[in-house]
Amino acid sequence: MTARLLRFPLILVLTGIASVAMLGPALHAFWQDDHSVARAFLYSSVMGLSFLLLVGLTIAGRRQQDNTDIQNLASLALAYTALPVFLALPFYEGLETTRFLNAYVEMVSCLTTTGATLFDNPARLGDSLHLWRGIVGWFGGLLIWIAASAVLAPMNLGGFEITVSAEPGQGEDALSRFRRASSARRIAQSTQVLAPVYVGLTGVLWLMLMVGGDRPLVAAVHAMSTLATSGISAVGGVENAGSGFGGEILIFLFMFFALSRLTFSSDTLTSRSTSVLDDPEFRIGVALVLGVPLILFSRHWLGAFDVDQVEDLGQALQALWGGMFTVMSFLSTTGFQSAAWEAAQSWSGLGTPGLLLMGLAMFGGGVATTAGGVKLLRIYALYLHGQREMERLIHPSSVGRAGVHTRRMRREGAFVAWIFFMLFALSLALVTVLMAAFGEDLQNAIVLSTAALATAGPLTQVGADAPIALLEMHPVAKLVFSAAMVLGRMETLALIALFNPSLWRR
Repeated sequence: MTARLLRFPLILVLTGIASVAMLGPALHAFWQDDHSVARAFLYSSVMGLSFLLLVGLTIAGRRQQDNTDIQNLASLALAYTALPVFLALPFYEGLETTRFLNAYVEMVSCLTTTGATLFDNPARLGDSLHLWRGIVGWFGGLLIWIAASAVLAPMNLGGFEITVSAEPGQGEDALSRFRRASSARRIAQSTQVLAPVYVGLTGVLWLMLMVGGDRPLVAAVHAMSTLATSGISAVGGVENAGSGFGGEILIFLFMFFALSRLTFSSDTLTSRSTSVLDDPEFRIGVALVLGVPLILFSRHWLGAFDVDQVEDLGQALQALWGGMFTVMSFLSTTGFQSAAWEAAQSWSGLGTPGLLLMGLAMFGGGVATTAGGVKLLRIYALYLHGQREMERLIHPSSVGRAGVHTRRMRREGAFVAWIFFMLFALSLALVTVLMAAFGEDLQNAIVLSTAALATAGPLTQVGADAPIALLEMHPVAKLVFSAAMVLGRMETLALIALFNPSLWRR
C-alpha cells in the first residue's frame, strides 16, 4: 500500500501528509479555546485533502509508472519551494497580523530546517502557531533523512559523491548492469526504517525535557527542533526554558545524532567501519566540540591561574559548558545558545563571537543527517588530500600507505569536495551581493547569506553586531533569502544535476 502511494508524484504525497499534520494544531487550538486558529488549520486541512482526493480520482485510471531518480529530485526541489505556499495558509490566517509573504518565508525556513524566524518576539505567536512551526521543521528533518537515503544516495549526491567512483548525479558503472529497486520501493523501505527511529528519539527527548521542568508544548518544540536541527523555539531559545541546565545536557547529547549518520543508521555507509567511533565525521565533530571551547577557555584561565583566582572556578566551569554547548549547537546547525554562553564570551574575551559561530555553521554536520553546511566528510576528504600533499613535499617519490577506499577519497573525493566548496563560496558571494543590492549592509548581507546556505537561521540573531530584523527586509530580499535557504538545503551539486539534460534523456 505504501509503495503504491509513493508511485504518485512526491509533491502530492507530501501535501497529503501536511494536510493530515494540520489537524494537530487544529485540535490544540480548539483545546485552548482559540477557535479562529483552530478553524484556520481545520479548513486548510480539509481543503488540502479535498484537492488530493480530486487529483487522485483524476489520475486513478491512468497506469502508474515508477518515478525516476531525477523526477524524485525535481519533486524534492518543488517541495521546498511550492509546498510552503500551502503550509503558510493556516499560519497566515491564524496570525492575521502579517502579510502572506512573511508567512511563506517563515514556512520555507521551517521546512528547510533553517529556523530563521521573522517573528523575534515569541509572544506575538500563539502556542498553536509555535507548535505548527515545530511540526513543519520536524517534518523537514524527516524528509531530508529519507531523501538522503532514497534519492540523493543512489545519485551520488549530498556528500555521497565523496566515497564513490562515479560522477555526481550518476550511478556507479560497476553496478550499472544490475537492476536497482524502484524509487518507490526505496522510499518506502527508507521510511519504514528511519521514521520509527526519528519518532522514537523525538518522543524520548520530549518526555525527558518534560520531566526536567519544561511545559509540554515547549518540550515538544525543543525536542522536534533538536532532532531536525532547526533551532525553532516557542520561548526564544533553550536559555529561557524551564528545564535549565539539565535540559541543555539532554539536548547536547541528542545533537550528536547530527554529527554522523552512523549514530542512528548504517544503510548508507560513508566508511568501511560500522563503528561510530571510527567514523571520521564523528571524530572531527567531537574534536571541534572539545577543542574550540578549550582554546577559548584556556586563554583566560591561564591568566586567572597566575593571580590564583580560586573563587572563579564555578564561573570557569560555567563558561566551559556554555562554550561546548553553543559550539555543538552551531556545528550541527541547530543554533541554540546556552544560558552560559554570555559567561563563556566574557571569560574568553571573545570580541567577535559571530564570526566563530558562522565558521562552525559552514563546517556543518554529517552526511545524510539533518545538519547543513559543507559537511564534515568533505572537510575530511580535503584534510586527507592536504596531508598526502605535505608528505610528497618531503618525500616526492613516496607511495601512499592507505587502502583503495582512502586513496579514492583523497583523490577523486577531494577533487569533488573542492568543487563543492568553490560552488558554496560562489553561492555565498552571489547571495551576499543580491542581499546588499536590496538594502542590507555588507555585514548583515554576509550573515544572512551564511545563515541561509548553512541552514543555521539563528545566526541572524547572533552573527552580526545587532540582531537582524528579518521582518523589515525588502520583499525581494526575503525572496532571495528563501531561495538561498532552498539552495543550502538541496546543495548546489544536486541542483546542477537537476538541470543536466543527459539525465532527463535517460
